[in-house]
Amino acid sequence: MDPVITHGSAASDLLEKIRTRSAVVSVIGLGYVGLPLAMLFAERGFHVLGFDTDAKKMAQLNSGQSYIGHISSDRVQAALAIGRLSSTSHPERLAEADAIIICVPTPLTAHREPDMSYIEGTARTLAEILRRGQLVSLESTTYPGTTSELLLPTLEATGLRCGHDFFLAYSPEREDPGNPNFSTATIPKVVGGVTPACLELADALYSAVVPNTVRVSSTEAAEAVKQLENIFRAVNVGLVNELKILFQRMGIQIWEVIEAASTKPFGFMKFTPGPGLGGHCVPVDPFYLTWKARQYDVPMRFIELAGEINTSMPTYVVSRVAEALNDHSKCLRGARILLLGIAYKPDVDDLRESPSLRLIELLRERGAVVSYNDPHIPKLHRTRRYDFDLASQELTAEMLAAADCVLIVTDHAAYDWTFIVRHAALIVDTRNATRNVAEGRDKIVHA
Repeated sequence: MDPVITHGSAASDLLEKIRTRSAVVSVIGLGYVGLPLAMLFAERGFHVLGFDTDAKKMAQLNSGQSYIGHISSDRVQAALAIGRLSSTSHPERLAEADAIIICVPTPLTAHREPDMSYIEGTARTLAEILRRGQLVSLESTTYPGTTSELLLPTLEATGLRCGHDFFLAYSPEREDPGNPNFSTATIPKVVGGVTPACLELADALYSAVVPNTVRVSSTEAAEAVKQLENIFRAVNVGLVNELKILFQRMGIQIWEVIEAASTKPFGFMKFTPGPGLGGHCVPVDPFYLTWKARQYDVPMRFIELAGEINTSMPTYVVSRVAEALNDHSKCLRGARILLLGIAYKPDVDDLRESPSLRLIELLRERGAVVSYNDPHIPKLHRTRRYDFDLASQELTAEMLAAADCVLIVTDHAAYDWTFIVRHAALIVDTRNATRNVAEGRDKIVHA
């Protein structure tokens, strides 16, 4: 028996359930993070109770249908067939779970401050059903201190003691939708617990489904790990985005510079510019940490600057579209702009924080007529900030020729760039997607 867990305790009983895979695992929030995690636990032999407030999605899952592109319906149906997966929108059923994993959104407010309403609401829900012997693990990306400052007091207000009656941990999600090299099942899990017993149990739970876990000393340290990972990327993308603007003014091709610099076998890591950051974590995390840093009177000027640069990139792209149209004796107002790619990254159906949505908004504000094509997103659904009534248009030669400007936002593998360049009158390429197309180079403007 592990030294921090005594025989006959609530922790000992839960540890035995985890080791024998008789523990019921509940995942709260079955989106791009929660659903892959739920599937992994089901496929590793646990009974999984998925929970989401979207009753329609829960009905879909219970009927064997996936609503996320890289999670096949076949996988869902297989888990249902062996009785390992069930889904609900009734929070009282969370009392059935032995381990509860929280994967709810952590967006920004309109003033770019942390919106903790989803975590706070989840904490209140759990307080109503919390019982002795349950483990709660938060995976949502957030600032250091969230687990101990928001979840812990709410759960201990029930009269149950953390580390004795129930157990609380933080393990940052590291999901990368569409990545062919890494998946939920192969990515190491960082784990931090409020108490040593909390850490032991959380580590045992994740060790049952992933090959490697990385223990850290506290939930705050685990939360900081996620911040570092994503801010590292945000800062470096901000750097190349700023250099792109400068080099464009100087007549230097940023993509040529990056490729040449990438030949250095040490001291350089390749990052590429784009129309803005997308996905839930990277565009959001810097603002979570800078907000928290203000409580300690520590200005995070470097991180804030990177966030401002990345946030401003859609405005820069629109200015490049306007310049390109002007060079063809056309103005942006009334111009027909065809966006290629709406997802925030190639070959996924994920719209979270996609810069394409901000681009549509800015282009429409300036009077452009906007349409789009995306093989992975047939229709735009409502997001927390945007509600565009647009559907993907068939990418035909006629559609390309009819556009005053084709704006490449996401470089999906399905696109035939030679075909696109051949039939488009003008292209603004934010991803260097057309780099290997020999013909029609005079039509292409980089942004």
